Amino acid sequence: MLLTAGYRSFAAPAARALGITRQVLSKHRNEHAAIWHCRRSYNSSTALAAETETSRIVAGNTTVASSSSSSSSTSFPKYDRLLPCPTQKSTPRIEHLVVSEGGLVLEYICEALDLPPLFVADLIRFGAVYYALVCPQPPPTATEEEIRIFRRVTDPLVLRKRDSIKGKTLREAQKTFRVANGDQFVEEGTYLRVHVHPKRFPRCYEIDWRSRIIAVEDSYVVLDKPAGISVGGTTDNIEESCATFATRALGLTTPLMTTHQIDNCTEGCVVFAKTKEFCSIFHRKIRDKKVRKLYLALTASPLPTGIITHYMRPIRMAPRLISEDFIKGWHRCQLEVIDCRKVPWPTTNIQDKYFVEDCGWPSQDYAYECTINLLTGKTHQIRAQFAACKAPLIGDSMYMPATIAEMTNPGLNPFGKYNKDFSSESERETAVINWIAQYGKEPSVAIGLQAYQISWDDGEYSYKAGSPWWRCENA
Repeated sequence: MLLTAGYRSFAAPAARALGITRQVLSKHRNEHAAIWHCRRSYNSSTALAAETETSRIVAGNTTVASSSSSSSSTSFPKYDRLLPCPTQKSTPRIEHLVVSEGGLVLEYICEALDLPPLFVADLIRFGAVYYALVCPQPPPTATEEEIRIFRRVTDPLVLRKRDSIKGKTLREAQKTFRVANGDQFVEEGTYLRVHVHPKRFPRCYEIDWRSRIIAVEDSYVVLDKPAGISVGGTTDNIEESCATFATRALGLTTPLMTTHQIDNCTEGCVVFAKTKEFCSIFHRKIRDKKVRKLYLALTASPLPTGIITHYMRPIRMAPRLISEDFIKGWHRCQLEVIDCRKVPWPTTNIQDKYFVEDCGWPSQDYAYECTINLLTGKTHQIRAQFAACKAPLIGDSMYMPATIAEMTNPGLNPFGKYNKDFSSESERETAVINWIAQYGKEPSVAIGLQAYQISWDDGEYSYKAGSPWWRCENA
């Protein structure tokens, strides 16, 4: 479907400078802004899915309310600024709006959601506000009122009158983009998504970032990433990230660019690009398997040396399910255990210092430190494969509970050694749902995993991280 109307760019018109004072907008806007609300928890089944635009829109149950009643019907904290960073997590709050009257985006959100201007400005700076020219499809749980709003603002007769979407397909017009600044103009019918409670990373403010820099070259930087912080930011927070804080620590005027990812709960070597050219070059090296990554993993059980192969379900949602047997369409995962040695189990003091979670593994005196050559680079690969081998990583609150559950009930995992033939597709789906329920939540800070060394061009460029957290008793 091609949308027809005269075209003009969606750039903001010349606008007066934004002050601290807030313009009082018309009562019409506040009463008739179309809103539906999404309440979502950062649990194992939604946290990673929330990294994609579609999954966030469809996540959770929704209810329609006028903007004037949305804040009063739910108990929200008093809003001031996003900083200083709170130490406690807040309940996720995502607001979906359809603009009823054109204006500056910051002013519109302030009035529609009854939020202070400085707070909304902070949200925009954090990358927590998105827009689309046309409202996306509501979730399957949408009410009749939400469906009515969607149909009204996406009616072809309405869309033909909008110059901004001429020549675009409906899918193109529904694509979301981050709002760059509060002076951006949003016209009537524009969709807005506001992550009022972005996921926070308080550890950013505890780290001596300059001391974590391993190397600074003309075209790239290598960082010893601390655990508990995202590499390049999350969907609702690009401010509290390694890329942002490393850029500031080095006094760079151009932001560092991510070239690859490791999990928030993983520490160790990460390469950032200073230039777009190096970013493209490094991506190509990764695709051509010219980048070698060695990891150190602290596990609850020993593993034999050699190559381990599994197959991962091709669904971009945590937990990542894997099978010992080949399944058509699933991704092959391979790693090589180079070495595995017995080491003391981390003390309570060191676990407390790095917020390592007790996941219910029976108490023991020793753990096992494995050196791993990662042969394929799938999300959560080491964590999922080691858990499947009954050697979960210490502190991995997502995968260790499932390992414990399977050890107690060997037939629980429908993709494990004792998997069975199901009499129907419904029975198989029920077994998968029950298996997913055995997994826990994503770790809050650290797990027993470090990106120990990264090298490329046959070792011509090679960098190592410092000692992993479990060796830092006196640090």
